[in-house]
Amino acid sequence: MNLQDIRGSYDAVFSLGSACNPALQFQRLNLKRFTSSPLDWNYSPFLSDVNRLLKNKFNGFMELKNMRVINDKGVSMYADEGVFVFPDKGLHKPIKSYLVLDTVYKIFSAHDFPIIPNQHWFLAYPPFKKTLNYRIDRFLDKVKNSQSILFVRWVANYQEAVELESTLSILTKGNFKVLILNPIESLQGISEVDWGLSRTCVVNVPNDPNSNVTWDYVLNGVTLTN
Repeated sequence: MNLQDIRGSYDAVFSLGSACNPALQFQRLNLKRFTSSPLDWNYSPFLSDVNRLLKNKFNGFMELKNMRVINDKGVSMYADEGVFVFPDKGLHKPIKSYLVLDTVYKIFSAHDFPIIPNQHWFLAYPPFKKTLNYRIDRFLDKVKNSQSILFVRWVANYQEAVELESTLSILTKGNFKVLILNPIESLQGISEVDWGLSRTCVVNVPNDPNSNVTWDYVLNGVTLTN
């Protein structure tokens, strides 16, 4: 499958990670029909873990007992729907957040738990989990009932892509396609790669997940149904 095959109109376009960049680009290109899906604002280094999560229909995802603070120095920022949150006191620096790992699925929360002096990180957990559960339920419903879906992933290998196609074939009733972007260091242009998969298009791209030029090119001709 190539980029020409990806072009078309979809009931939904979903990010499968690895970080926030696909979701941010969907917002910019008006490809987000709904508020966020479960993987929009997390960091999932390996598609194999996302595949396992999808197979399990998110069962046990981000349970408090399995979550560990990996970094409390504020390497990431607290955000709401991808927008950084600023303090109420007119300060111009956004609130920093904890980096928290789901030790079962190896997926990180980077923007959900604000660093607040003299307050434990897990006090923000109840509203976080409520929102996450809502996103999961809606995501699974849309995946099951939509007629056409495009799934987009930044970084995957061949075996992970094969497994993803198999997993999505079980979860979906309608048609779906997968677009995988693999970053290559020092690559200047964009090149398509034929992995011989019937529903997956793979492209090698420059190693800059924030490049509007890259996303404009690979998502050219992709729209949402009316």
